[in-house]
Amino acid sequence: MQAVPRSLTLSLDDYDVDEFAALAAGYGQGRFDYIVTPNVDHIIRYCDQPEFRELYANAGWVLLDSRLMARILNVTRALTPRVCPGSDLTARLFSLAAPSDRIVLVGSSAQQAQRLAQRYGLQDLRHYSPPMGFIRDPSAVDSTLEFIEAQSPFRFCFLAVGCPQQEMLARALKQRGQARGLALCIGASVNFLTGAERRAPRWMQLLNLEWLYRLLQDPARLAHRYLVRGPRIFALLPRLRFELRRPTAAGAGTASRVRTG
Repeated sequence: MQAVPRSLTLSLDDYDVDEFAALAAGYGQGRFDYIVTPNVDHIIRYCDQPEFRELYANAGWVLLDSRLMARILNVTRALTPRVCPGSDLTARLFSLAAPSDRIVLVGSSAQQAQRLAQRYGLQDLRHYSPPMGFIRDPSAVDSTLEFIEAQSPFRFCFLAVGCPQQEMLARALKQRGQARGLALCIGASVNFLTGAERRAPRWMQLLNLEWLYRLLQDPARLAHRYLVRGPRIFALLPRLRFELRRPTAAGAGTASRVRTG
């Protein structure tokens, strides 16, 4: 872990699910960009890893995933960022797709891909599951990128291979300039949509306790993240400046933004 710079700025695009879904609905297939959805763990990565900051710097949109982080910002900075949970946004974008739209899913299982196609009535869902540890194998990374590019243009591309692998793929797609469509780094969202994992009840989500529900479901995997690593956010906050970027009226449906905060 490298030393955290004295001062860092993280810019957040200030959309909720409804607002961003309206933008995504009109994105089209003539260009490419990608969406990242930071939670507390990702913000810690952002502080610790210069290469992770580059992944965010290249993203088209940075949408706050965490209600807990929004509450922390409200208490410590008097900011009221909109929250756009990645799992909710993933479900909304699947529901936006028409039956004939081309949808690309990278990661998850073939059975999960089939369930999603059936649930949302998708006739052109293209699925690819890279091998475990693929990100350390340049040939496996190239095969994954080439698969995605071969499906272009697509309506949406869902990258479900975990952080930071999915963000690395998204940036590479943008740099290569071949793919057309909108990509979203979605983490475990497909697991929630297909029932492989249970999501916290709505009341726990609204009370900023989704992390606790997930911890209780899988303590062996998540205890270190939530109980040891997660509290570091409070030590890092003094070095972090948060910037809320709001869409202008004239720029609705484009990348035009004004900055506040």
